Amino acid sequence: MANREALRELQTRLANRLQAARAEGVQASWLAVEAAGSRYLFPLAQSGEIFPYASPQPVPYTQKWFLGVANLRGGLYGVADLGGFVTGRAPVARSDAGRAESRLVALNAALEVNCALLIDRLAGLRNLDAFTSSSVPPEGAPAYFGSGYTDAGGAYWQEINLQALSQQPQFLSISA
Repeated sequence: MANREALRELQTRLANRLQAARAEGVQASWLAVEAAGSRYLFPLAQSGEIFPYASPQPVPYTQKWFLGVANLRGGLYGVADLGGFVTGRAPVARSDAGRAESRLVALNAALEVNCALLIDRLAGLRNLDAFTSSSVPPEGAPAYFGSGYTDAGGAYWQEINLQALSQQPQFLSISA
């Protein structure tokens, strides 16, 4: 129970900080998330609302990374497993504890794609000051990969351009 309260507190703090960042001008540039053992940065301007994990209704004959559709605050969203899409592997089954930390991050409504990305864990907000170095995307990286950043602890974070992701033909084509 205490774990759930701590997660709710974290989500509330993140939501408040996102709201403040948008109101005051962008102080934090990215929403930091973890998925399939990797760390990703979503530009705040392209990120939408963060939802607790909700089991999507499966849709037959779709890609393995497309988990189905979910009703999120009255809207119907396609749910894509971010780790499964990026790696090309089948999504990992999550335990109850893993589901407790999982979140659905909706794409900003301005992108005009009713989609939410399943992530394993929220890691907070980050700005450029949180990183010690940056690099261009590796050769052969997907078009939606932005710059890569290394933090003071040596962890590598990959920026994901959600607008570019939402326009990728392989992302839009969910049929198997």
